[in-house]
Amino acid sequence: MDHSRVPVLEALEEFRRRGDVAYGPPGHKQGRGTDPRVAEVLGIDVFRSDVLGLNGLDDRRQSQGVLAQAQELMADAVGAEHAFFSTCGSSLSVKTAMCSVAGPGEKLLLSRNAHKSVIAAVIINGVEPVWVHPQFDAERHLAHPPEPGDVRDRLREHPDAKGMLLITPTDWGTCADIRGVADVCHAADVPLIVDEAWGAHLPFHPDLPTWGMDADADLVVTSVHKMGGAIEQSSVFHLQHDRVSPDVLKQREDLLGTTSASCLVYAALDGWRRQMVEQGHDLLDAALRRAERVRAELDAMPGLRVMGREIVEEGLAAEFDPLKIVVDVRGLGISGMQATEWLRANRHIDMGGSDTCRVSASVTHSDDDGTEKLLVDSVRTLVEHADSIERQPEVRLPEPGALELEQAVLPREAFFGPAEQVPAARAVGRVAAEMVSPYPPGVPVVAPGEVITAEVVDYLRSGVAHGFLISDSADPSIETLRVLASP
Repeated sequence: MDHSRVPVLEALEEFRRRGDVAYGPPGHKQGRGTDPRVAEVLGIDVFRSDVLGLNGLDDRRQSQGVLAQAQELMADAVGAEHAFFSTCGSSLSVKTAMCSVAGPGEKLLLSRNAHKSVIAAVIINGVEPVWVHPQFDAERHLAHPPEPGDVRDRLREHPDAKGMLLITPTDWGTCADIRGVADVCHAADVPLIVDEAWGAHLPFHPDLPTWGMDADADLVVTSVHKMGGAIEQSSVFHLQHDRVSPDVLKQREDLLGTTSASCLVYAALDGWRRQMVEQGHDLLDAALRRAERVRAELDAMPGLRVMGREIVEEGLAAEFDPLKIVVDVRGLGISGMQATEWLRANRHIDMGGSDTCRVSASVTHSDDDGTEKLLVDSVRTLVEHADSIERQPEVRLPEPGALELEQAVLPREAFFGPAEQVPAARAVGRVAAEMVSPYPPGVPVVAPGEVITAEVVDYLRSGVAHGFLISDSADPSIETLRVLASP
């Protein structure tokens, strides 16, 4: 296919060339009515490019096939049979993918280290989750993806499961053996969905971890805004084989997705695909060398421990994305959250992620010598000033096994059932009626239907005292918890 073509961008250019005047949404009419004070911050071209797909980029019948052509080019670029653009982020795309494989009351295998959007899909769809617990790394207090053997065991226990959802890479760059899991799923004649939100760049360089389509996954969801070059909320479904029908996937996406899709997202996805096909290898090659230099510089600093390929050598993960710079800062006597706050306040840099133990920074094709130097210099300054950072109450980290809570009630039943708010101490032994997800990375410590334990309450309460952000709990202070009402 001709990857110099960018159907969405070309249609947008043609729309402007014609000078079309729209008498429908958006109400700002390509910036004519935009408050100049807003345009001064956002730029007037954002509004000029905010065009509907129908009677805008394309005609009423979509006879030009603008979006369809762009999606065909994307599928060809990454080796998929089909690709579909989504403007609602991969949080919605994952929900759509799950609804395409399993319906209410049916079973679906799920990695328990899943993002809260996966748990939300379980609640919305009424699917019965069969949890596949990740490989817990007690030393690093980190969850790595489950292994093929874990998936095989759960499929044997639940032969009526409709498929498997695997999360890889994790927020920290550790990757699953996708082909091994795909082989296990296909031996049972069920599809493998891969939530590869952090992996949009993987198809475009051989030194990166294995791309889900190349590893025989059936349906892969990517967030191109994370490690690619598209704007926020840019997501793509990639599909191959016949275990998931493209017609079913399109219908489920139509059910959940917006009817007012953003042309800005479509255009950014289209342009990024062209850039990666034409220049991706060289751009990512430079990024890989840059990340290697940054990792070496940071690893030489006292008090820091930079995660790398040793986790593969130790058998904790199948692969590791070297563009993720993951730095354990506990040797400085502070948490990753404190490090992130200090760097933002004192160096004006925003880290990609942080938790009790570590910070992370993503290196992409967009970085240059300036951003590389700024990151290294800023972390060096953090190391030099760590002793001056006020110590916070310690987070009481539970043993890995304590995070494997009993699922006593289906998540949907617990979430929508009669509930009450009780003091946290009295919630021990009760069934949760809400999600409790420290963010980032947004993986629920407690999911609806799980039995709350004293260890988990202690962990969450100490975490809030230290500085956890918990945005989905009814009481973010965790003074109280929402539980199923007593009969």
